[in-house]
Amino acid sequence: MKAFVFPGQGSQFVGMGKDLYDNNETAKELFEKANEILGFRITDIMFAGTDDELKQTKVTQPAVFLHSVISAICLGDDFAPAMVAGHSLGEFSALVAAGALSFEDGVKLVAARAMAMQKACEAAPGTMAAVIGLPDEKIEEICKESSTDGNIVVAANYNCPGQLVISGNIDAINAACEKLKTAGAKRALPLKVGGAFHSPLMQPAKDELEEAIKAVEVKAPKCPVYQNVDGMPHTDPAEIKANLIAQLTSSVRWTASVQNMIKDGADDFTECGPGKALQGMIGRIDKNVSAHGIA
Repeated sequence: MKAFVFPGQGSQFVGMGKDLYDNNETAKELFEKANEILGFRITDIMFAGTDDELKQTKVTQPAVFLHSVISAICLGDDFAPAMVAGHSLGEFSALVAAGALSFEDGVKLVAARAMAMQKACEAAPGTMAAVIGLPDEKIEEICKESSTDGNIVVAANYNCPGQLVISGNIDAINAACEKLKTAGAKRALPLKVGGAFHSPLMQPAKDELEEAIKAVEVKAPKCPVYQNVDGMPHTDPAEIKANLIAQLTSSVRWTASVQNMIKDGADDFTECGPGKALQGMIGRIDKNVSAHGIA
């Protein structure tokens, strides 16, 4: 059974999507429609901008979304998923590809999400750190120990066994990293990100995005969407909306999502979008399934 998965922020690179734009009329139309909706030529930054321009949250999120969704659409009949999932931002790409959200609404929501997250990052500076080589339970315990009332750190992205990303206030992250190294982590490394994504520090962004999500139409997708908040398959539009709203302050349960997809029959995973991050994670979750990019 074929599963299609969609990456999140961090997988972007300058030049992404240019081949699609140059060689496919449908892709070109969709990219131009996105430029119009966003009110600036994101394609100029994607195709020929600088790393720094592309790294701005308000650019990165729509850029990764557009590359992912347009890649899936350009597959035509070869895009025939039995199930889909997306990592963080990638969940929006998965929902558009599966027909639950229109392309236009997807672009608008992702742009609104990026701006809301940018504002939340400026209001409460935070960061994230990748932790390698410790059990999830040990990391959760150390996060709890390292948190105080005004200084929190939580488990944010359960990426694959032995790799978890933590998120929170800068001081709490630094304190947790020291404790994690002492506890035997191979690495506990702060990431170059703009804020504490998937943590309670994103509450203002969640409040802002909630209105935008409530206002759009979500249809039943053409296949189950395994959502980040619980790693479970969803097809009910009301549930999908509620999970999308919860996503910004909740952990990304990627390991559980992939395990549940495999349990439900997925044995071939195609990553739609820039980079190979999800292929690597899926390989570490289960070596018996095939994980590749678009051929």
